[in-house]
Amino acid sequence: MITKDILQFLQELKQNNNREWFAENKKQYEKANEALLSLVKQIIPVIQLVDPTIGDLAPKDCVFRIYRDTRFSPDKTPYKTNMGAYFARGGKKSAYAGYYMHLEPGNCMLAGGIWMPEPEVLKKIRQEIYYNSAEFKTILNSKSFIENFGALSEDGKLKNPPRDFPADFPDIDLLKNKNFTMYHSLDDKAVCAENYLAIVSKTFEAMKPINDFLNKAFRD
Repeated sequence: MITKDILQFLQELKQNNNREWFAENKKQYEKANEALLSLVKQIIPVIQLVDPTIGDLAPKDCVFRIYRDTRFSPDKTPYKTNMGAYFARGGKKSAYAGYYMHLEPGNCMLAGGIWMPEPEVLKKIRQEIYYNSAEFKTILNSKSFIENFGALSEDGKLKNPPRDFPADFPDIDLLKNKNFTMYHSLDDKAVCAENYLAIVSKTFEAMKPINDFLNKAFRD
């Protein structure tokens, strides 16, 4: 599987995260990047079968740059030590719930949902959950969701109930989420296996009901 070339490059980059090494090994980066674009090209039709709403996407619409924005970060290393792609209607900059592939030696995963939604979207998602909490909990408690993701991530979760919602709402804990994301960790061996695309399909299929629910927030 071509992911092996990607992980090998990222492992070496992690040990040599500086501009001099990167310049000297530019061809190795280009090879890994071409492998990533090729992999994403294969994944797009797999996801389209699972979720046709993502529409027609080109690999460049989905893949993130390897260059880090260090302007406001104390970490001044110039390059990310991972490669990833986001699949959603509108591409990687989309506000819609979608599907994410993360490649990083020792920390590979398939993830999705909505991360850091704009305040207006976040409020609409909470309203959707508030009025349809039973439906939302049914998805979260489904065998498929639990086996693949366990539970929603609690990254950035509020300690107190959000404003505009009654504190005594029985499912107020769900409304404390600021991000609505889920993660499925994979070891490097699984990512490099011949059945990786089948794993992608199965995992994202388990993710789709949550994404469908979250994307109701974008209805007019």
